[in-house]
Amino acid sequence: MRRYPAPRLRKAQGCIHQLKEERLKRFFLALATASFASAALAAKAPVALHPVHLFMPDGAHVRTDRFYPHAAGPFVVFTEHDRRGFRVVRVRKSAPEALRRVIAPLAAGEQLRFGVALADGGVGYVTNRIGPISAWLKEPQGDAHVAIANLGVWNGALAPLHLAADANGVHWCFDTTLEKTRYNQLLQAFTKPAHWELLGQHWRIYDSRFAAHKLAYERTVEGATGNHFAPPVLFLFDRRTSSLAMIPNAAFCALSPDGTKLAFVRVVRGNYDIWMQDLSSGELTQLTTSPYADVEPAFSPDGTRLAFVSNRASKGDVRRTSIYVLELATGRIQRITNAPGATDGGPTWLDDHTILFHSNRDPKHPQARTDGRWRLWVVDLTR
Repeated sequence: MRRYPAPRLRKAQGCIHQLKEERLKRFFLALATASFASAALAAKAPVALHPVHLFMPDGAHVRTDRFYPHAAGPFVVFTEHDRRGFRVVRVRKSAPEALRRVIAPLAAGEQLRFGVALADGGVGYVTNRIGPISAWLKEPQGDAHVAIANLGVWNGALAPLHLAADANGVHWCFDTTLEKTRYNQLLQAFTKPAHWELLGQHWRIYDSRFAAHKLAYERTVEGATGNHFAPPVLFLFDRRTSSLAMIPNAAFCALSPDGTKLAFVRVVRGNYDIWMQDLSSGELTQLTTSPYADVEPAFSPDGTRLAFVSNRASKGDVRRTSIYVLELATGRIQRITNAPGATDGGPTWLDDHTILFHSNRDPKHPQARTDGRWRLWVVDLTR
């Protein structure tokens, strides 16, 4: 073993001590800077347009993400994800913590996503239980799981994503890609998402500019080019007649509670806008014309308004989105949430005056800070 003279040893020890001190100083300086920045952000955060609060508390031990809620009748259904995988959960609006029902996997490695609530307590979902992925309905009573459509069509040939239905489960819709390469990628992402962000921003999956995680993204501005994916297609299924209709260049559908209208997102020249089709007359109407992204529509219980997600306030920033409400009769649009750094998404209506949505907000500072978890939040439009 090599021995150093005492003076040299003491000098080396002094250098090591000095280095440790410098590293500690830099660490605490960075910590103080971050704390100061957070405090400054909190001080500058605008007053909430309407108060928000958590729909249900975090799990006690396991980190859990909850996203894309859907409400019908007295029920709310949402997708939940933790280290065990994806599952679909149904709760009651009035007691989300007490009356919880999990649509449990029936096979090893099975994942369940895109939960849909029906007014009678039925739950729609998409799973990889049989073949690639397929859509099913868990009946409100008993243990029966019913295929929503012909499995020869839905199983293998198509990958049903973003499942939706009217309150009675008569009309169903979903979107998918007809592009073979992207089809295989989406099947893989169903069980293993490309990134945590996409759990709560699934509208990005059909755009090659936003489908992979990046430190910074292009803005969603009209006229922007660069999306190398083919446009998605939307399918509308009627359980009474077993008819399956296809709408090109459409995704992220929402059905009015009475099943007479279909809202969806269409991308034209790089611009995401919301359209609506009358299912009786076939009349097609463009509802939004913002140069930025308007996505994820949701009808109010009375069918007169449409909640949606937009980044118009952040001028196309992908990660900074808010909830808006459109009055169908007048076209008037009102901003509902305004946390400047938050990613709000997946709105659904608990009643005519209350919206449930998911967000990455920090529970301690919901208007000023964000963290790395998707939670469910409630906003009251009357306050």
